[in-house]
Amino acid sequence: MAESKTYLITGGAGFLGINLTRYLLARGHRVVSLDIADFDYPERAQITEIKGDIRDRAAVDRAMQGVQIVVHTAAALPLYSEADIFSTDIDGTRNVLESANQHGVERFIQISSTAVYGVPDHHPLYEDDRLVGVGPYGRAKIQAEEICLEYRQQGMCVPIIRPKSFIGPERLGVFALFYDWAKDGRGFPMIGSGNNRYQLLDVEDLCDAIMLCATLDRDKVNDTFNIGAKDFTTMREDYQAVLDYAGRGKKIRGFPAAPLIFGLRLLEKLKLSPLYAWVYETASKDSFVSIEKAERILGYTPRYSNKDALIRNYRWYLDNLKSFEGQSGVSHRVPWSQGILKVAKLFF
Repeated sequence: MAESKTYLITGGAGFLGINLTRYLLARGHRVVSLDIADFDYPERAQITEIKGDIRDRAAVDRAMQGVQIVVHTAAALPLYSEADIFSTDIDGTRNVLESANQHGVERFIQISSTAVYGVPDHHPLYEDDRLVGVGPYGRAKIQAEEICLEYRQQGMCVPIIRPKSFIGPERLGVFALFYDWAKDGRGFPMIGSGNNRYQLLDVEDLCDAIMLCATLDRDKVNDTFNIGAKDFTTMREDYQAVLDYAGRGKKIRGFPAAPLIFGLRLLEKLKLSPLYAWVYETASKDSFVSIEKAERILGYTPRYSNKDALIRNYRWYLDNLKSFEGQSGVSHRVPWSQGILKVAKLFF
């Protein structure tokens, strides 16, 4: 077994945080979690929990004691206010990098996002494509990467991972809307025909990619990598796999994109939409990245297709329904409010 190390996971109480925590513990590593939320999982006794905000330098320095590898997953997601997104995703990232540098950590793995590519005009997307920030979240993620490059130039090992939307155990958010409809024997509306290709990623495959960046030769991993599923079809076909698994004979139904998007924009202004612009503006378009660089340099070999990942996440949803029924919020760990879609559900 590889040498046991101490990993700091910022955002350790989040969806990626808990999956990575379990992944590391299973491999004999020590885990420190830094998060503003409580680490309320059964593994709590096996980790060191620091409750704090990445914008608070003292909390970050406390969490950094004795740490060899930082995995920076903490971020304010698109449903947060612009001020919170910028202060968390930009200033917070600089805070954690500065502290990591001063404490002499071996590696700092930045979890970025394919949102840095904006709404692209070609596919697949490559790591050296132009970065275009759409909305506060996209712009903040680009600036956070720029800070990472500054520290890389100063001699730090700072791998940057750009994952596609990832799902798996503990993932709810927007996917909970779809799973709720599948569970109740409803079909599901799709923005547009559903014939676009939209790549996803299983969180276990993302953990594999993080581990490769943490353990392979330093010079090899000190780079930027797209991470996603290798096997994916169209949105209609991939999401239909969940309805087929649910076994109620229901179908994905496509609707013309333009009027639907117009309606969702209006509902968002009225605070009745469960979706934010980035979701509904891109849902009817192709969205996939090349993972060839990660395959070639890291030996990244994803195990789950889009269909596998969606069904694995749906099974977890069914098994754990009682623990989150009635909850809603703005993170990936709780279902998002269905808003006006509760009414639409009656017609499917």
